[in-house]
Amino acid sequence: MVRASIGLLKDAGNGVSKTLSEILVCPLSKLPLRYCEETNSLISEAIGVSFPIKDGIPCLVPKDGKIIEADDMPKTDDAADSSSKHD
Repeated sequence: MVRASIGLLKDAGNGVSKTLSEILVCPLSKLPLRYCEETNSLISEAIGVSFPIKDGIPCLVPKDGKIIEADDMPKTDDAADSSSKHD
């Protein structure tokens, strides 16, 4: 167990480790979260909420989440591809 904890915390200063981001889910929708390097936060695409990461620790308390407006939503490759198909 200690080795697993060390592995999870190894990259704590650099956002969230890949292993940890694969385990975490949105506390509200219970669906996977996406790490956004631009805002250093975890995004719940399902409900449009961004959860901050402070000192490498995800703040997944629902009151810490911020609703993302459509204009503020960071573009992903999927979103860019789907918008170009509609033109």
